Amino acid sequence: MKKSNLIAGVMGNPISHSKSPVLFRYWLEKFKIQGQYVPLKIAYQDLEQVLSTLPKIGFLGLNVTIPHKEAVLEFAEIVTPRAKSIGAANTLTFLPNGGFKADNTDGFGFLANLKEHQQSWRAKKCIPLVLGAGGASRSVISSLLDEGVRLIYVTNRTLERARELKNFFGSQIEVVEWNNKAEILNDINLLINTTSLGMIDHKILDLSLDNIAESATVIDLVYNPIKTQLLKEAEKQGCKCIDGLGMLLYQAVPGFEQWFGVKPMVDNETRKMFLAK
Repeated sequence: MKKSNLIAGVMGNPISHSKSPVLFRYWLEKFKIQGQYVPLKIAYQDLEQVLSTLPKIGFLGLNVTIPHKEAVLEFAEIVTPRAKSIGAANTLTFLPNGGFKADNTDGFGFLANLKEHQQSWRAKKCIPLVLGAGGASRSVISSLLDEGVRLIYVTNRTLERARELKNFFGSQIEVVEWNNKAEILNDINLLINTTSLGMIDHKILDLSLDNIAESATVIDLVYNPIKTQLLKEAEKQGCKCIDGLGMLLYQAVPGFEQWFGVKPMVDNETRKMFLAK
C-alpha cells in the first residue's frame, strides 16, 4: 500500500525561475502518487531554521538551487562522498532520527545530458572553459575530472571565487580573468555556462563567440529560457548546442526515487511535456 501525502520541494533565492515543480508534479501524476512538490524561497539567514523545521511538518527532502548549494553542507548530518568531493549539494534527504543527508546529483545529470547529445565525446580530447564558480560549476568540474579531463579553464566575475576552485580541485584548473575569457575560446572545444546569466529576469551573458571553433560544443545550464542568447550565438557559429533541460531532468531522478519510491525515466515524452508548459 502506497503512502499518501508525501511532500518534497525545491529551495532557493530566487525560486520563481525553477521548473522542478513542473517536472516532479508530472512524475507524481504519471505514477499516481499522492504527493506534493513545492517551491520555497529561503534567505540564507533562515536556512538552518528551515532545514530543522521542514521534516517536522512532513517533508521528505529538498532539491537545492542558487545560491544555497554550498551553504547547506554546513548543516548536514551526512555528506555523501560525491557532495564532499564537489563541495556542494543539490539533493537533501531528511533522516528518520533528525538531520539530513546532503548529496549531489548535478554532475551525474550534466554528464548524462552531455553524453546523450554528443555520443562521440571523449574526456581525453576535451578542453573545456567553465563560466562561473558556484555550486553548479563545482559539480561540472568534478564530473569532468572524474571522467579523465586533463585541464579545465575556469573564469568567474569575482576572480577570487575562481581561485578558490583551483585551490579546491588542484593544478588541473587554470584560472582565466573574466575580461579575458573571449581570448581563449580558440583554445577550447567545450564551453559551459554554469552562471545565472541569460536566465529569465537576469542579465544576459556578454560574450562574443567570434573566436570559437565551429567544431566546439556549447552547453548552457540555464533552462529558462530553453534557448538562451548564448546558445543562439553559438548556433550562428555552427557549434553543437546543448541546453540545460537534460541536466535538470537527469539530476532529478535520484531525488524522486529516494523520496517517492519510484525511479522515473528521462525520455522524449518527459522532454516534450516540459517544453509544452
